[in-house]
Amino acid sequence: MSTDTSTLSLLERAVRQMDSIIGQVRPEQGSLPTPCGEWDVRALITHLVGHMMPNFVAAANGGTPDWQAPAAAVPDDWAQAFRGEADQLLGAWRGADMDRLVAWGGAQAPLRGHADQQITELAMHSWDLAKATSQDVPLDPSVAEHALNWSKPMLRPEYRGSGRGFADEVPVPQDAPIYGQLAGWFGRDPGWAETQPGAGE
Repeated sequence: MSTDTSTLSLLERAVRQMDSIIGQVRPEQGSLPTPCGEWDVRALITHLVGHMMPNFVAAANGGTPDWQAPAAAVPDDWAQAFRGEADQLLGAWRGADMDRLVAWGGAQAPLRGHADQQITELAMHSWDLAKATSQDVPLDPSVAEHALNWSKPMLRPEYRGSGRGFADEVPVPQDAPIYGQLAGWFGRDPGWAETQPGAGE
């Protein structure tokens, strides 16, 4: 059995980063807008905790995530709910064989691809949530670098545009901070917080 300790370490850092950010979100911030489409903070956290994390656990266990299923209800203590899911996720990955072949996009690929995807999702949504709630905290650059490098060949043009899963890329300077580059690649405006009246108040 092969365990990719580098990938697992990055995933743990991505999870810890998200845990820290969710832990600083106040209940009254639930209705604030986010850089993530039409979701407010509460909807984004519901997506993270009630939809994304359970599917991550299923993938880590070698199962097939059901991305079409509705998000589960999330308790009002968002931080505790996230930590419960995070413990399950990291426990599953610590015992996983990263080289195991699993179904992926109509073919088979090593299980580690799911870990790469999870690092990417957690990195991007950490930025979304920090921006939405005006958390001026340093985000882990190694997590974002891994996310950007993995997603560059994966997020193809046919996945972007109206009615598709991703917005068009927002051009950013090549020397922009790494999370700004990641945000632009995923169709966010890196300066989003400054353009939203009342964001984070």
